[in-house]
Amino acid sequence: MRCWWLVGVVVLIVAVSAGFYLLKPVAGPSRDLTLVGDAERGAYLLRIGGCISCHTDAANGGPELAGGAGLATPFGTFVPPNITAHPEAGIGNWTLAQFADAMSNGMGADGHLYPVFPYENYTLMSDQEVADLHAALLATEPVAEPAGDLPFPFNIRLAAAGWKNLFFTPRRFEPEPGRSETYNRGKYLAFGPAHCVACHTPRNVFGAIEWDQALTGSPGGVGGRAPAITAAALREEGYDVPTLVQTLRDGFTPNFDVLGGPMGEVIADSTSHWTDEDLTALAEFLLAE
Repeated sequence: MRCWWLVGVVVLIVAVSAGFYLLKPVAGPSRDLTLVGDAERGAYLLRIGGCISCHTDAANGGPELAGGAGLATPFGTFVPPNITAHPEAGIGNWTLAQFADAMSNGMGADGHLYPVFPYENYTLMSDQEVADLHAALLATEPVAEPAGDLPFPFNIRLAAAGWKNLFFTPRRFEPEPGRSETYNRGKYLAFGPAHCVACHTPRNVFGAIEWDQALTGSPGGVGGRAPAITAAALREEGYDVPTLVQTLRDGFTPNFDVLGGPMGEVIADSTSHWTDEDLTALAEFLLAE
């Protein structure tokens, strides 16, 4: 009897310890919440971050940023929510602190967020950019379009807490030493707000990015299918910096093809609206040896 009692105690201790680790709060460096956001700069960040294409159901004529089409994943269908300035249906009542918590730590008004919302990338953004993006969203036309609900059991967000503790580390972007400002701007865009790495990198069975294989392509499965965009892969397709910039601007490839599907949406709603400087920075980073 004593043996079984000791085993029970050990199991209880392990269970409590695992629960504490998996469910403990996830928080990174604090944000400066005294900054005043600039809605015009934030509107450009909406384009960089792909917010419009994701949070707009364009195929069904949905209002801009009032909620996107369902995103089918192995873990269920996630519906991007309404992020207009509507106080109930959208995020019109969100403070900068609440918005920064979602962008930086994956914590929303209803609890832990799933990484289908790329806070793994947005966490790298600067304090000023987060304030600017918040200002831009609060300046949008309010739309009373309710967000879709997650299916069971994914509406139980404690699972997301465990995922975050296992796979997510909130942090800010750190420039790579010895590299140019242009290169580091491109790296910041690819790993940060533009989140190229989120689509073009394989993921493990839990849906976590395999960071050591960044930009080597996703074969399908949890992360969907996307080609490699390493320097070697891009050069093999005939890209140099000017041609990659042109493709990101108009969708035409060096092989006289036209990019469609998800990448076509990215070009139409995001990269075609970027400045030449940012397109060049991203191209120089991706093609750097």
